[in-house]
Amino acid sequence: MKEQRVSLLEKTELFVLDMDGTFYLGEHLLEGSLDFLQTLQETGRRYLFFTNNSSKSSGAYIKKLRSMNCFIDSSQIMTSGDVMIEYLKHSHPGKTVYLLGTPVLRESFEKAGIHLTEEQPDLVVVGFDTTLTYHKLERACHYIRSGAEFLATHLDINCPTEDGFIPDCGSFCAAITLSTGKKPKYVGKPYPETVEMILEKTGVSRDRIAFVGDRLYTDVAAGVNNGAAGLLVLTGETKREDLRHAEISPDGVFLSLKEMGELLRK
Repeated sequence: MKEQRVSLLEKTELFVLDMDGTFYLGEHLLEGSLDFLQTLQETGRRYLFFTNNSSKSSGAYIKKLRSMNCFIDSSQIMTSGDVMIEYLKHSHPGKTVYLLGTPVLRESFEKAGIHLTEEQPDLVVVGFDTTLTYHKLERACHYIRSGAEFLATHLDINCPTEDGFIPDCGSFCAAITLSTGKKPKYVGKPYPETVEMILEKTGVSRDRIAFVGDRLYTDVAAGVNNGAAGLLVLTGETKREDLRHAEISPDGVFLSLKEMGELLRK
């Protein structure tokens, strides 16, 4: 079992790392995270941070990581919000959007040339809107019933914090689905739109990529379902006992990034 896990690590050229629950928890860096990045650099491997959390911009995450002594540039991080922007530009050019999102996400959409509107839109896009109000929820449901297409940045039901879990984008979408009878199209992990964007951005073949994270249905599934590897770390949402009845089976299970780094160094 150990040899199989080591082999998985050794064949990987690009590690796509989840953030909250994997690299840090809330405002605190998880032990061994920085050492893991150092090991990747020393062994000629690459890493890319990818978070489904669309409440913040890539720039905000770069700043947060910098406060933890992790220094990256914009080429080393992506969010589900970034994937949604690219998806809209390529698949729905010129369409109007009613957005349930934070001011930061709205700003990112506007900078990318996405036409946001408060009137009947072509599309309703739901993100992890920590500024969600009943008015926004009501308008989204009304517009979807009136024919707008329903999209969402990611399906995460809860977001981990130091104080426990809080409702995430998937929970908002569940409420909208229950009200309207319509289900959204998601584009973040584990969906192909995310994987294709990473392939295009990095040039690494999918069989040399490992998605690493603490969630089976997003992080691990992104790899397992799309021709890459899906590696689970037990520092966040998923516990070892959850694997007994899970629909998604990770290619490898590790205690933490710290253990992954130690195995690579040996």
